[in-house]
Amino acid sequence: MLKFCSLYSGSSGNSLFVETDKTKILVDCGESAKKIINALSEININIEQINAILITHEHIDHVKSLGTLSKKYNIPVYTNLETLNAMPEQKNKINENNINLFKISQDFYIGDLRIHPFSIPHDAANPCGFNIYNNDKKISIATDVGHITPEIINNLEKSCFLMLESNYDSNILKCSPYPYHLKERISGPYGHLSNTVAGQTISHLLNSGLKSVMLGHLSKENNFPELAYKTVMEELLYNKNFNENDINLTVATRFNPTPIINII
Repeated sequence: MLKFCSLYSGSSGNSLFVETDKTKILVDCGESAKKIINALSEININIEQINAILITHEHIDHVKSLGTLSKKYNIPVYTNLETLNAMPEQKNKINENNINLFKISQDFYIGDLRIHPFSIPHDAANPCGFNIYNNDKKISIATDVGHITPEIINNLEKSCFLMLESNYDSNILKCSPYPYHLKERISGPYGHLSNTVAGQTISHLLNSGLKSVMLGHLSKENNFPELAYKTVMEELLYNKNFNENDINLTVATRFNPTPIINII
C-alpha cells in the first residue's frame, strides 16, 4: 500500500514523505535536519529508514538540509544534473556515491517504487514534479508551478492522489505589501499557482480517476488554508458532474506533519 504524508509545506519549507511496505523516501527537505528528523519521528519513522531523497528543484525551501541529511545518514539523493549544479553548497556535502542523476521524462526505480519526473515551469534550473507508482496505484506531486501546461495535465491524469500547489489568492496578492517585481514573479508564468487555477486543474482531473487531493505550498502572506480550500471547492462546484463525496480535499499544514494518507 502506498502512503503519503506532508511533513512541512509552504513558502517557509517543504518536505514530503512517501512509503510502501518496502520503501521509504523523502521528496525535498527544505527545513533544518533537526526539524525533518523530528517530523519523521512524529509519524514513527526513523531517519535511518529513509531509502532516498528526491529533489524537485534547488530553491532553499526545498533543499535546506539535503547535504546534511545525505552525508550524516548516508542517504542516496536523486536529482537532475542542472538542479545538482545549481545548488553547489548542498552538492559539496553529498558523498559522490550517493548522487543519482535522472533525466526528465525518463523513469527510474527506488525499491518497489517507479518514479517518473516531469517538467514544470518555474524560475529554477530544471524543476520537475513526480509521478510515483506502486503496483496499480499512481500518486503525483506538482508544486512551484508557474502555469499549467498540457504536459502537466497529461502527467497528472489517472492519479489516485495529487499533491498540488495552491500558493496564493490573487486579490490578496494584489493588495500585499510585496514590491511590484515580486508580485509579478509570483503570479507570472514561472512563479506559483493560484487557488483558482489549482481548482480548475483539479476539476479537469476529476474525470480521470482522481480521488484525493492535498493542497500545498501555501504562501504565508498571500493565502490561508480556509481560503484555499473554499476557492478550490467553489471551482469544483462549477463542474456539473461534481459530487462532494467524489473527492477528499485537504490542505497541507505549514509546520507539522499531516495525517498519513493511505492510497487504496
